Amino acid sequence: MNDYDLNRISKHPCFMPMRHSVKAYTLVTLGGALQGLAMALFLFPHSIPSGGAGGLAVLLNHWFNIPLSFALWFVNFSLLLLAIKWLGNASAIGTMFGISITSLSIYFFNLNMYLPPSNVWIDLLIGSIILGCGIGILLRQDVSNGGMGVLALIFSKHRNIPPGKPLFLLNGSIFVLTAYIIDWHIVIQALISQGLATRIVDFVFKIKWKQPKPPHIILVRKK
Repeated sequence: MNDYDLNRISKHPCFMPMRHSVKAYTLVTLGGALQGLAMALFLFPHSIPSGGAGGLAVLLNHWFNIPLSFALWFVNFSLLLLAIKWLGNASAIGTMFGISITSLSIYFFNLNMYLPPSNVWIDLLIGSIILGCGIGILLRQDVSNGGMGVLALIFSKHRNIPPGKPLFLLNGSIFVLTAYIIDWHIVIQALISQGLATRIVDFVFKIKWKQPKPPHIILVRKK
């Protein structure tokens, strides 16, 4: 076993101390909740898709009257199954956890909060900033926000680039479809929202902070 293999083993989540796992899942919970808050209170009320999965969820709601929270979970789960082998088990489990938190947050905020009608552009601005913060927090934990974020994370990891730009390009095609089916005004609002949100994603993704050092693993070779 060479040094590269030892380094990979030492960084595997299974070998991380429990307190670090708790911290990671706390951040995933925060990121998922922020994402759900942005969708439920600021973007979905104006039928603005928050991303590719959000756009497909809006379409399912429009065609079949499926609740947005369940539609979003279903779309995310389906896309994650297609990409699970590229993310790995730990990232896939974290992604499903984050998706579930987002869907539960959307359900909770739709059920328990009422906001009077407001200006669509103000909601778009606030929602996009909150959405970008939530997605950025998720991606920093090597967890996708679901939907096209799964593909963006794969692309980011393989090309070693921030995930904002591929996320924007992937979501754009879904926005065009959503706009064609529902309203062409949506595509303009969605693109502006994604442009702002993905800039926030890259900003959060690039923030430097001290990472906990993985524990040393001592391997003893039998003579």
